[in-house]
Amino acid sequence: MRIACFVVTQRALNLARTLRQCLDESFTIYAPQQLAARADELQSLKIRPFERLSESVQTNFHAYDGLVFIMATGIVVRMIAPCLDSKLTDPAVVVFDEQGQHGISLLSGHIGGANELTRHLCQSIGAGAVITTATDVNGCLAPDELAQRLALRPWPKVRIKTLNAAVLAGQKIHWRIDRTLPHSVYYKRMLEAEGQYVDLCVPSQLLVILPEEAAQPEAVILAEDQQPRLQDLPENVLCLSPRRLIAGVGCRRGTPAALVMRALDMACRMIGRDRSFIDALASTVVKSHEAGILYAGDSLVRPVKFYNNEEMQQQIDLHQLEESDFVGETIGIGNVCEAAAYCCAGERGGRLALRKTKFEKVTVALLWEK
Repeated sequence: MRIACFVVTQRALNLARTLRQCLDESFTIYAPQQLAARADELQSLKIRPFERLSESVQTNFHAYDGLVFIMATGIVVRMIAPCLDSKLTDPAVVVFDEQGQHGISLLSGHIGGANELTRHLCQSIGAGAVITTATDVNGCLAPDELAQRLALRPWPKVRIKTLNAAVLAGQKIHWRIDRTLPHSVYYKRMLEAEGQYVDLCVPSQLLVILPEEAAQPEAVILAEDQQPRLQDLPENVLCLSPRRLIAGVGCRRGTPAALVMRALDMACRMIGRDRSFIDALASTVVKSHEAGILYAGDSLVRPVKFYNNEEMQQQIDLHQLEESDFVGETIGIGNVCEAAAYCCAGERGGRLALRKTKFEKVTVALLWEK
């Protein structure tokens, strides 16, 4: 997860630096210019200055996977209100007080991962986590939280509320999985490990709801192109579809295919998957003739997309991606694998599951499409 942290006072800045030291995640701090006035301090601490908090928040709201604010909650509410779009795509938003006594999961608690981020940050500094989502408060496991863990896209949004209400009322969700779906057994195993009631079904049975099942909350995992029209979807059913996993890849010239495949293997294992989950590979046009990358696409039977510098630079600027001077001198831009992955995600955008990670002669970033 890529995180931006906004502060407005020196005490908040000190806490932000502590939070950054406690995390393995990308953690970029934004502060008023007067707190990072000296150029050498700005460079050594990697603090990005802003003139107006509201403008910086609006510019960066969708650039990161998570936003952490160390200030009054009321200020945060006013800052983010104009930026809100949907619980399915908005970033996680967490608020801390300057003393670091409490961390509040404010927005996108389940699908955006704010609840998990809040708990993790609070545990790191010994703060109290404030989680207000009803299912969490009542010790229930919500279907949209499971969707976030399994990288599933819930649809339609209104049914999330329907199933969450059923869970709060003490009902148990019945999960149906299209048995022809790739990794259907994986989803079944993971859901059963969470105590869920799961059936593998043939496609013709997925959305057949018998009269006696009309009050039973149902969650159906199927391919997105197999989803029915909203008017044909039973009122007790939430559909969930696997998100695409995109692997952004960069490598040295002439890197053997075996090293590319090994890097993809290791990267996927780092997020609890294997390389069969990869849906597409992406890289720079400079690497469009690299045999190792092309072989990886052929071996996985997945498309390989190549993007030019202008396309990738747009993503670097949009998502404030870190750039490497060496890579910039070599191909003209400072970030390949993350920028290419965002390009491949297109208008839907994505959330990084694995930041650019160096392996032997290969760099990989993994991104879940939103």
